[in-house]
Amino acid sequence: MTALADTATESPLARTRRARKIVRILGELHPDARIALNFSNPLELLVATVLSAQCTDKKVNEVTPAVFARYRTAADYAAADRAELEALLRPTGFFRAKANSIIGIGAALVERFSGTVPGRLDDLVTLPGVGRKTANVVLGHVFDIPGITVDTHVGRLSRRFGLTGSTDPVKVESDLAELLERRDYTTASDRMIFHGRRICHSRRPACGACGLARLCPSFGLGPTTPEEARRLVRADTEAVG
Repeated sequence: MTALADTATESPLARTRRARKIVRILGELHPDARIALNFSNPLELLVATVLSAQCTDKKVNEVTPAVFARYRTAADYAAADRAELEALLRPTGFFRAKANSIIGIGAALVERFSGTVPGRLDDLVTLPGVGRKTANVVLGHVFDIPGITVDTHVGRLSRRFGLTGSTDPVKVESDLAELLERRDYTTASDRMIFHGRRICHSRRPACGACGLARLCPSFGLGPTTPEEARRLVRADTEAVG
């Protein structure tokens, strides 16, 4: 398997073409790539995404049914009994900080947005505990507004693919936005997250089992023999992200 040569001399056009090909192949490798959080409306996704920080999606999905049944509206969260909410959120970790954010989100939605989750990034990032990553998750998956979600996987893969040299999520988002078609922002993020969880792990990527080897300048960071690499591939997508 031949890896891509160093990208230092790669032209902007060549990088753009390679980035879009990577996204296309990721779709073939992970046709089931999608958001793993369970939700039925914008408020539920917003809350679930806040809870997913430093927690697996699987654990969040175990916790949210009771949360969503108890708190159905922004006003419910705003008026939540802190001890009760913290008890429900405890399994997700950092439950006190998350309770603070969710109560604050409920109050802000009631006070400034008539209890409704706004569909603009500039509005979403004014909510307590909501950054661009969370905002783009909500915009892309409930409002059909394309957004690049730079979580730990997207950031890591973007650097390994040679699509950015930055560790700053905002700069990574900007670099990817210049390379990808806007309509692909959300799906590209979902696909990169799946690939990062299943194959391109942070410590030992399964390079020899990766269908992107010829497009990746980082090929060889992990085992390159197919037999050894296949043992590293994870079917479980429920990793912390």
